[in-house]
Amino acid sequence: MKRLILLTILLSILAIVPTYGEEIQSYTETAIVLEVLDLDDQSQHVQLKITSGKYKEKIVETINHLSGNYIYDIPVKENDKVVVVIEEQNDTIEVFVSDYMRQNYAIYLGLLFVALILLIGRKKGLKAVITLTITLFTILKVLLPLILRGYHPVPITIAASVFITVITLFIIAGINSKSIAAILGTTGGVLTAGLLAYLIGSKVRLTGMSSEEAVMLTYIPQAIAFDFRGLLFSGIILGALGAVMDIGMSIASSIEEIHRVNPRLTQKELFASGMNVGQDVMGTMTNTLILAYTGSSIPLLLLFMAYETSFVKILNLDIIATEVIRSLAGSIGLVVAIPITALVSSFFIKKNKAENDKTQEDHS
Repeated sequence: MKRLILLTILLSILAIVPTYGEEIQSYTETAIVLEVLDLDDQSQHVQLKITSGKYKEKIVETINHLSGNYIYDIPVKENDKVVVVIEEQNDTIEVFVSDYMRQNYAIYLGLLFVALILLIGRKKGLKAVITLTITLFTILKVLLPLILRGYHPVPITIAASVFITVITLFIIAGINSKSIAAILGTTGGVLTAGLLAYLIGSKVRLTGMSSEEAVMLTYIPQAIAFDFRGLLFSGIILGALGAVMDIGMSIASSIEEIHRVNPRLTQKELFASGMNVGQDVMGTMTNTLILAYTGSSIPLLLLFMAYETSFVKILNLDIIATEVIRSLAGSIGLVVAIPITALVSSFFIKKNKAENDKTQEDHS
């Protein structure tokens, strides 16, 4: 992976920087392996057919170098589908095997996911697909491009999170008091998570550069001076959004259903019912956040265990402190969303009922 990353960076630089007066163009395309001849333990003579882009259907030959380390090597066999990097200079091209092609299986899995949502959810499933599309569009076409242009990530992420929450809940549940209560609860929880992460992260001097990806951002051609702490806090806000939105809608829906079954309940009783539901959901949802963050760190945790690293040293490492604060801030935001949603939802429901009762009396 590191070799691939370095190769990608190098080829990207070569694609934009003239070399000795001759410009090198670089393309990333797909190909299929037609024939493989093992020259020795460290190289393969590979015949490829390009299957995409400018050189589609062109048959080329290349040497696939192997280091003997299975982590970095990409040994191929006949009929394998691979990703290749094509370097073009004047009328000549060079082709390098850079990875196995995995996109088809990811697409198949995505189609299965959408099909199951539509099959089981029907109309609501369609709404879920629409909101997911809007969410991805907002992140990929608005949030990330703005950050890449140098805008501060935190306010942009907060704005994007509020937009995603409002659009998602209004589409899923309609424009009503239930949706508004869930939106306010979600917003309160997410802002709490972001604020805590910012305050504690500043106190413990998190750098925001504990991951290789963050370090690689310092080498991108745009030469943007990123606020890496801001990127970290933005990730915490965005990472907590889904779980907090889920619990906000669950509580708002529960309170509305309880009121529908027994409209004589007072606002205090509805609030207590919402809190009871929230307490039951809280345990599993906080586990969801903690396990999601812990699951991505299993290899690192195994390393610590294998070398019997002291607990004090582990907790004070930047990368571990980052994940701990990410997990706990997100979980606290989730917990805070419970009373906010329960309070707002019970208030709106009783307020609407009082207005409806008064309207009926006036008509009478």
